[in-house]
Amino acid sequence: MATDLRGVAGYFERLLAERSQGEIEQDLTPSLEDMPPSLPRGGAPGTISARAVKRRWRLLDVEASVRDRLLDDIARRQMPLYARNIENFIGTVKLPVGLAGPLRMRGLFAGGDYYVPLATTEAALVASYTRGAQAITQAGGCTAAAIWEGVTRAPVFAFDSLIDVGKFIMWAGEHAQTFRDIAASTTRHGELLRTRFNMEGNHVYLIFEYSTGDASGQNMVTIATDAVCRFILDRTPVRPAYWFVEGNHSGDKKASHLSFQNVRGRKVTAEVTLTPDILERRLKTSARRMLDFYRVSAIGGVMSGNIGLQGHYANGMAALYIACGQDAACVAESAVGVTRFEAAANGGLYASVTLPNLILGTVGGGTGLPSQSACLDILRLSGPGNAAALAEVCAALVLAGELSISAALAAGHFTRAHRTLARGVPEERKKGPSEDPA
Repeated sequence: MATDLRGVAGYFERLLAERSQGEIEQDLTPSLEDMPPSLPRGGAPGTISARAVKRRWRLLDVEASVRDRLLDDIARRQMPLYARNIENFIGTVKLPVGLAGPLRMRGLFAGGDYYVPLATTEAALVASYTRGAQAITQAGGCTAAAIWEGVTRAPVFAFDSLIDVGKFIMWAGEHAQTFRDIAASTTRHGELLRTRFNMEGNHVYLIFEYSTGDASGQNMVTIATDAVCRFILDRTPVRPAYWFVEGNHSGDKKASHLSFQNVRGRKVTAEVTLTPDILERRLKTSARRMLDFYRVSAIGGVMSGNIGLQGHYANGMAALYIACGQDAACVAESAVGVTRFEAAANGGLYASVTLPNLILGTVGGGTGLPSQSACLDILRLSGPGNAAALAEVCAALVLAGELSISAALAAGHFTRAHRTLARGVPEERKKGPSEDPA
């Protein structure tokens, strides 16, 4: 990002008022003096050594009260359970968990009424998602469908010339079934569905797309892809000059335009139609006002270069992912999609969300940890056979959040809700008995 030169002068004036130029240069010069000790390692792979944990805390040289807040009696007792989810363990962090709901679902995989656990430190978030969920429930529920699934990994091979690229692609095309067989040998739950390729000069990106069962699958597809690449290196008649197991062509943990060209994880769409009565009583607004806001926010999103069209998918999604043991970094790609509002009959509002990149699972990763498995148990979605249902619940939750925040902004309640819930400041006017926070 370019910086205004006029602003730079004032910035450096403030710096030089506190330190001399020589002191600043010294502060910025790398130094190998007084190197800190390495973090103590200990225990076999997949284990946590209590002795190594103690040594790490001694290295930190902090008061015992700091340690006890992270390494309490429960964390000490449950220490072995975290061995495959963390390195250099020193304790656990607690987050408040609230319930949003009830959220009625009418999905291909998720059906019934859900109370959704959300882990967050952001005041007003759970209240907002609860309000949207209740509006959906009063409308008879959210219709949702998980319609496509797949997780990609995209290794890249660099060759000396385009001639070599052509020979390699010809050979690889003859071995697509072999690639599937090799991938299948590395996992009981995943399957290599198809292989595509992209070229850039003398570079070839192979794009492997997998199904991953009920796991989110990032590690699964990495291990399978590595095995396929090792076979390629052993057998290809044209050896690459070098290669990498991921060439940044899969969209892993980042928002990209690939979201609308392919799928990573599960693609889900969800919809609901709200009557004028629900809009007025529950959301304190009208379809016309919601559509006015939707129109200007869509234009604002285009002008700011957003990928997709939505209000705040990441808010509820991150809270759900953290509560339920998902890889929170996957919110970067999962929180891409399209929200759509349209006028419905008799002054109602049709609302939908489509999310093409829901990377989540109900087995593996952090789903088996004590608190996280408890949250999945609350949803009745723990263990095998439930990943598609969790994806539909996630989409419905996101839809609830889109409705609630749009209504709060449309009705002019957004700031008031945050002032009341985040700062505990009383309302300037008396609220009606049925008014809910935005």
